[in-house]
Amino acid sequence: MTLQGVPVSAAVALPHGGLGDGPAFLVATDIAKSYGGVAALKGVSLSLRPGEVHGLVGANGAGKSTLIRILAGLVQPDRGRIVVDDAPVVIASPHRASDLGMNFIHQELAFVPGMTVLQNIMLGLPKTSRFGMIDWKAIAREVEPIARRVGLSAPLLASVKGLSTAEKWLINICRALVRKARLIVMDEPTASLSASESEKLFGIVEDLSRSGVAVLYVSHRLDEIERLCHRVTAFRDGRSVATLERHAVTRATLVEAIVGGAVERLAKSAETLGRNEVVLTVRGLTRLPRVVDVDLDLHRGEVLGIGGLVGAGRTELVRLIYGADRTDRGTMVLAGDAFAPRHPSAAVRAGLGLVPEERRSEGLVLGKSVAFNLHLSSLSRIVHSSALPLISRRRRQPLSQQVIADLAIKTESAETPVGRLSGGNQQKVVIGRWLLRAPKVLILDEPTRGVDVGARGEIHRLIRDLAARGMAVLVISSEPDELPDLCDRVLVMAEGRIVRELQGDALSRSAIIEASYAGPATAEGTQP
Repeated sequence: MTLQGVPVSAAVALPHGGLGDGPAFLVATDIAKSYGGVAALKGVSLSLRPGEVHGLVGANGAGKSTLIRILAGLVQPDRGRIVVDDAPVVIASPHRASDLGMNFIHQELAFVPGMTVLQNIMLGLPKTSRFGMIDWKAIAREVEPIARRVGLSAPLLASVKGLSTAEKWLINICRALVRKARLIVMDEPTASLSASESEKLFGIVEDLSRSGVAVLYVSHRLDEIERLCHRVTAFRDGRSVATLERHAVTRATLVEAIVGGAVERLAKSAETLGRNEVVLTVRGLTRLPRVVDVDLDLHRGEVLGIGGLVGAGRTELVRLIYGADRTDRGTMVLAGDAFAPRHPSAAVRAGLGLVPEERRSEGLVLGKSVAFNLHLSSLSRIVHSSALPLISRRRRQPLSQQVIADLAIKTESAETPVGRLSGGNQQKVVIGRWLLRAPKVLILDEPTRGVDVGARGEIHRLIRDLAARGMAVLVISSEPDELPDLCDRVLVMAEGRIVRELQGDALSRSAIIEASYAGPATAEGTQP
């Protein structure tokens, strides 16, 4: 086996793993896990040595998060073996994982806003007491050297309210060291950090490694993986496919392992949608640091995809277009008119609709009926009159029934609370809301997240049908498999910029993944 010319001696095939020199602290072998009959892990293996920074890479959905949840004791594997210090273990709970010396720092950082820095560091740990009271000053004296070691400047007895993301990361690292962690798992640690903050974190990771603490470093940013990691394991489609030793870790070998085979360089298709009018034009749209100088054109009847990795700036871009966030600079034109919404309501009035990523918390009122949710954006159609703005059930009922029938929403009635519906049917309700409004542009952020395979196909057909009716549709998806079949074109974002446009024969799963990992400095192609 070779990866871009790297021999098998450097790229160690799994599942047997390549421990190389030195004993392993942890070895996970042939771990599998299914949810509702769908395999999230089909057989992954991983080994970690004391003092090793071990990179874990893979496309979205490759199984990285599932393995972390298993190691953290949050879920149990269906099969496989985990060995710590040469002894088989069952990690039945997070408490057991902590006892084994493992600590986990997730993207959603764990802290309690109403507590002090010190209280957050000591969460879940036994505390020194005096006369039956917790002696926070004594605890602070013990924790202070650890705080200095990681460069935490916030006073230990101060509130965590208002602290930066970087400082919260340091609090979580302090918590791990107070627990005498032998392994710290870091999930996308630099996703919300500035360049200078990231540099500080890199120094801490290197210091931890020198002191014998193992770090499992999960990141989509391959330049960080190349810089920090002694070894790297790649997951693909629920399997571990290779472990690379440090001398073999290059961007090319990592991308090839993640994608599966060499990335074919295809010429961009000359075919365009230029015959259709441009409905939305975006030029130089910027909100630092997450969105930088984005240009795009969206045509009538087009399904335009926005691809890229988590943290690439896709949702932040949509929030700027929709008026949920203010721009630093840039211009937009909607249907020939200057467009600069200061609030989502202004965007809706101008002809935009949005299906948000978090449909349950941002797109639906779960305790209210299907009919209520369908009409949230078009109440003027179902009131008695402008002089008497009360809801007319007589007007609401036939409109609701029509949308339910058109979208095949499975519900007992229009008055059923939407919270009782399946995820796929809830998503149809959010989309159906905009059918009643008939926007010029419909934006869908992760439209099939959390829905089953059948509902996914129905939602895809619905999106294509909306485009066939002349609606301009913008789709964000973290799943590179979803975009090629659904979209006419795909713009790939990395680090806040559009780094490549793909269409025609150039539009494929592997091309999207390769462009996502290439980043703005090295991706071929220009903005559209």
